[in-house]
Amino acid sequence: MEQSKQYERCGICEEEKEMGIHLYTMFICRECEKNIIHTEPREEKYNYYLRKLKNISKPKLYS
Repeated sequence: MEQSKQYERCGICEEEKEMGIHLYTMFICRECEKNIIHTEPREEKYNYYLRKLKNISKPKLYS
Protein backbone atom coordinates (compact mmCIF):
# COMPACT_ATOMS: atom_id res chain seq x y z
CA MET A 1 0.00 0.00 0.00
CA GLU A 2 1.43 3.34 -1.05
CA GLN A 3 1.16 6.26 1.37
CA SER A 4 0.56 9.69 -0.10
CA LYS A 5 2.86 12.44 1.07
CA GLN A 6 1.23 15.36 2.82
CA TYR A 7 2.42 18.80 1.86
CA GLU A 8 1.72 22.07 3.64
CA ARG A 9 2.23 25.67 2.59
CA CYS A 10 5.13 27.35 4.39
CA GLY A 11 4.17 30.65 6.02
CA ILE A 12 7.53 32.17 5.10
CA CYS A 13 8.39 31.12 1.53
CA GLU A 14 4.77 30.17 0.69
CA GLU A 15 5.86 26.99 -1.10
CA GLU A 16 4.35 23.54 -0.60
CA LYS A 17 6.77 21.49 1.52
CA GLU A 18 6.65 18.10 3.17
CA MET A 19 8.91 18.60 6.19
CA GLY A 20 8.88 21.40 8.73
CA ILE A 21 7.59 22.60 12.08
CA HIS A 22 4.33 24.07 13.32
CA LEU A 23 4.73 27.25 15.31
CA TYR A 24 1.35 28.16 16.80
CA THR A 25 -0.85 28.43 13.67
CA MET A 26 1.96 28.62 11.09
CA PHE A 27 3.83 25.86 9.27
CA ILE A 28 7.50 26.68 8.62
CA CYS A 29 9.53 24.47 6.26
CA ARG A 30 12.93 23.21 7.30
CA GLU A 31 14.80 25.47 4.88
CA CYS A 32 13.13 28.61 6.21
CA GLU A 33 13.60 27.44 9.80
CA LYS A 34 17.35 27.11 9.20
CA ASN A 35 17.50 30.49 7.46
CA ILE A 36 15.66 32.20 10.33
CA ILE A 37 17.95 30.66 12.93
CA HIS A 38 21.12 31.72 11.09
CA THR A 39 20.03 35.28 10.22
CA GLU A 40 21.65 38.03 12.26
CA PRO A 41 19.52 41.03 13.37
CA ARG A 42 21.69 43.39 11.32
CA GLU A 43 20.93 41.52 8.07
CA GLU A 44 18.24 42.77 5.69
CA LYS A 45 16.49 39.38 5.66
CA TYR A 46 15.85 39.71 9.41
CA ASN A 47 13.10 42.31 8.90
CA TYR A 48 11.53 40.16 6.17
CA TYR A 49 11.28 37.22 8.58
CA LEU A 50 9.83 39.48 11.29
CA ARG A 51 7.08 40.68 8.95
CA LYS A 52 6.23 37.12 7.95
CA LEU A 53 6.21 35.88 11.55
CA LYS A 54 3.77 38.63 12.57
CA ASN A 55 1.12 36.65 10.66
CA ILE A 56 1.51 33.85 13.19
CA SER A 57 -1.14 35.32 15.48
CA LYS A 58 -3.72 35.81 12.74
CA PRO A 59 -6.41 33.13 12.92
CA LYS A 60 -6.90 30.98 9.86
CA LEU A 61 -9.91 31.86 7.75
CA TYR A 62 -12.01 28.84 6.97
CA SER A 63 -14.78 29.19 4.42
